[in-house]
Amino acid sequence: MNKFLFKNIDNTGLVLFRVVFGLLITLEAFGAIATGWVKRTLVDPEFTFNFIGFDFLQPLPGNGMYYYFAIMGVFGLCVMLGYKYRYSMIAYALMWTAVYLMQKTSYNNHYYLMMLLCWLMVFLPANRWFSLDARYDPSIRSSAMPQWVLWILILQVWIVYTYASVAKLYPDWINATVPAVLMSGKKHYWLIGDFLQQNWVHWCIAYTGIIFDLLIVPLLLWKRTRLFGFIVSVFFHLFNSIVFQIGIFPYMSIAFSLFFFSPQLLQKRFLPKKQLYTAGEIIVPKYKKFLVGVFSVYFIIQIGLPLRHWFFKDDVLWTEEGHRLSWRMMLRSKSGILAVWVEDKDTGKRIQYPYNKLIANKQRRSVKTKPDLLWQLAQHIKKAEAEEGRDVAVFMDVRVKVNNGEYHPFIDPDVDLASEKWYPFKHHDWILTSPEDYHKKTTKK
Repeated sequence: MNKFLFKNIDNTGLVLFRVVFGLLITLEAFGAIATGWVKRTLVDPEFTFNFIGFDFLQPLPGNGMYYYFAIMGVFGLCVMLGYKYRYSMIAYALMWTAVYLMQKTSYNNHYYLMMLLCWLMVFLPANRWFSLDARYDPSIRSSAMPQWVLWILILQVWIVYTYASVAKLYPDWINATVPAVLMSGKKHYWLIGDFLQQNWVHWCIAYTGIIFDLLIVPLLLWKRTRLFGFIVSVFFHLFNSIVFQIGIFPYMSIAFSLFFFSPQLLQKRFLPKKQLYTAGEIIVPKYKKFLVGVFSVYFIIQIGLPLRHWFFKDDVLWTEEGHRLSWRMMLRSKSGILAVWVEDKDTGKRIQYPYNKLIANKQRRSVKTKPDLLWQLAQHIKKAEAEEGRDVAVFMDVRVKVNNGEYHPFIDPDVDLASEKWYPFKHHDWILTSPEDYHKKTTKK
């Protein structure tokens, strides 16, 4: 175990990844401002749907979030240059984690992975070469790193891809229904819009997604298939970047390939002046037990969290319970119809509530299909009414359709959601049981 974890190996891959990762998180921060993401997600809404329990994390008032992301971009640039690396990486990780937890209507797995990688990079010696830190302080300069650094990154990526593949093994993905639904929104794309509507393309997307996610890490690990795996990876992620426009994630995924190629090849191609480390010393640190303990707990959580939905009642595709933090990427299309009713507890008078006045355009699509967002909306409505001197019960009539199926009742309309408690690891009975074949269209005779 000491030889596997603490044998020193060349750090060229880590050094290059730090540069690319720093560049990408810099672009993520400044790009969020330039594309209007900050405005739509954090500035325009009256309130954000934060992760439950993190209500204290709220966007800064006025133009504060623009400055916030600009500062993040500066820290990302420092990571890329390797300047005050550890402090810069901690600062970016903290700031991005706060952004991640303060909003869920823009949730995606890529933001989650970015948060995890930011924290992993905090603990890695990625500034020992080709950095301003090493230039100004030669005592930290080293061309080596312990082998555990390589394997925790590979294991993290392997977990992501494996769960992403397994999650696709359900009928609507296997029969290409989901890819067809996803591609139907791309008809307007120049040059490739019509191509993406072809039935055979949908089948290719369906099975390429399953096979790629399941096999890409083994392909890159084996020397004989490494080049093939890299070429497939580049094509796959560039396709995703063009078609799905998912920001920096495809390029970050391509950058992971740096950990699979030999240091000799990387050093020759990218850092010809770097000293290549070949000594292979085994240096067991004093903090070995702490290191092994921390990462053991971390990876047990990473392996366990995506499995939790199996311990909930009903289908995660319907209930959404256990969906987040589980690498269930682009698996379904959901839309909903929502009517909110409030009942004055003193008078018994019930009226339809204009909930749209509380939420921004970007939030409306998500809130109609996510139970936790509906519950949070009920809490905000109750609070808003209480400020007007009214004690109300909040009822919601919600209908949801999955993968272009039929609309079905989703929430028990007779339950006062404002009086319910939220349980992160327990099924909520006010979510109605999923109808049989709810994600299929009814065949009319």
